[in-house]
Amino acid sequence: MHSTQFHEAVRILKQYSKIPVVLFPGSALQIDSSADGILLLSLISGRNAELLIGQHVLAAPMLAASSLDILPTGYMLIDGGAATSVSYITQTHPIPHHKPELAAITALAGEQLGLKCVYLDAGSGAKNSVSPEMVKAVRKAIQIPIIVGGGIRSAAQIQELRNAGADLIVLGTAMEENPDELELLDKKF
Repeated sequence: MHSTQFHEAVRILKQYSKIPVVLFPGSALQIDSSADGILLLSLISGRNAELLIGQHVLAAPMLAASSLDILPTGYMLIDGGAATSVSYITQTHPIPHHKPELAAITALAGEQLGLKCVYLDAGSGAKNSVSPEMVKAVRKAIQIPIIVGGGIRSAAQIQELRNAGADLIVLGTAMEENPDELELLDKKF
């Protein structure tokens, strides 16, 4: 999103929402001090130094001057069966869908580095979500919260991922493909 649209989106969310607005930035340009918090993402599944620390260096002065609650987050791109914007933009290869042990040791390394949560993401528009088996393997390896997103389309998938150990589920695909699903999910959870 363009900077002016981004700030306007945060303003509208704050105006109409009673819950905290937490940023999920794609770059240092997507920081708005009027939000409540920020997932300070480090792409620990990739090898792109710009997204491991480079954007953090650019953001550090803005974050220090803000009152945002900062949540250091290990971001892990997981293969969702389709090329996604995230893999294109980050120029990284996702962790293979069938390699839960690789995701588990990557998450463990993130926890050992002091990250406060991990985000397993198959990416927007993914054909497949992160598997419950992968979430179970990561849950067994770490104590910090697990966020899961990408390719989640149903209440049954949400329940499976929660049962596997996910603490927070991020929905995008379901809302893009079927906005009426939000109301149904809201009543279920």
